[in-house]
Amino acid sequence: MTRNQNVYNSIIELIGETPIVKLNRITECLTGTFYAKLESFNPGQSAKDRIALHIIKNAEQKGILKKGHTIVETTSGNTGFSLAMIALVKGYKCILSVSDKSSQNKIDILKTMGAEVHVCPANVPADDPKSYYEVAKRIQKETPNSIYINQYFNELNIEAHYATTGPEIWKQTQGKVTHLVVASGTGGTISGTGKYLKEQNPAIKVLGVDAIGSVLKKYHETRTFDANEIKPYKIEGLGKNLIPSATDFDVIDQYEKVSDKAAAQASRALVKQEGLFCGYTSGAVIQATKQYAAKGIFDEDSVVVVILADHGIRYMDKIYCNSWMSTNGFLDY
Repeated sequence: MTRNQNVYNSIIELIGETPIVKLNRITECLTGTFYAKLESFNPGQSAKDRIALHIIKNAEQKGILKKGHTIVETTSGNTGFSLAMIALVKGYKCILSVSDKSSQNKIDILKTMGAEVHVCPANVPADDPKSYYEVAKRIQKETPNSIYINQYFNELNIEAHYATTGPEIWKQTQGKVTHLVVASGTGGTISGTGKYLKEQNPAIKVLGVDAIGSVLKKYHETRTFDANEIKPYKIEGLGKNLIPSATDFDVIDQYEKVSDKAAAQASRALVKQEGLFCGYTSGAVIQATKQYAAKGIFDEDSVVVVILADHGIRYMDKIYCNSWMSTNGFLDY
């Protein structure tokens, strides 16, 4: 069966070709036209389905990943879900190291999907043996017939979005897109999508979103890693305490940092004003878009596409939980 008949051979064939929807109320005070690319429409409910499938296919083609082998990865949750889902379909084992900043909801889902999950402390240096980066590396070395996906330092992360997300946005906007706003974590989405779009029209501005407590914005501006920038923060899947090689900083025009509180409140506003139930980074992207607008980045002719990376269901014990919001001082009564 082919995809356009709406009958599929497996859930993997549903990855990509996600819709774009116009934003109305949440951007009504902003100058320009705004659209959201809804990556929650992937079967794994996030943009990470794209890189998981692309990297796994590449490993299969090279003969280094075969049925019964093991996939190992570092993840804040979404990549892990995508890998676990594809591993189930293709007959691989899956071992994941996650940060304890990841919601318990996400961790439980990963275990339900059959993954072996190792929870690691978030607030340690990236090279600390207890960090989720180092734990995954150790597990992969100790596990026969395994591969390490290594999304933070894997050029295939960029390639996946260059081959899919970028062309989709260009086609869906009929080439009219003028600005792209994307949360920057591993950097694959913003780098690959931005690269493709700029090749079609070099005037397109690629606008990154970073977290307060992350090193990415300052590194982009100075090409200097400043450990003093690193501070604990709540947003999952956004920002970094290291410099991922999967981020092509030359593609990105500028960054805007957002706070935990503003991003959480924007996520809730997105539900109430647009009916879009999305994750924490989606709120961060909406908040950053408003901050960019306040700086005069957009005009009446701007066609702005924001990428909303995942679904809100994975944050029910965090940003959509009143007690969690209250405990963190994020509710304004």
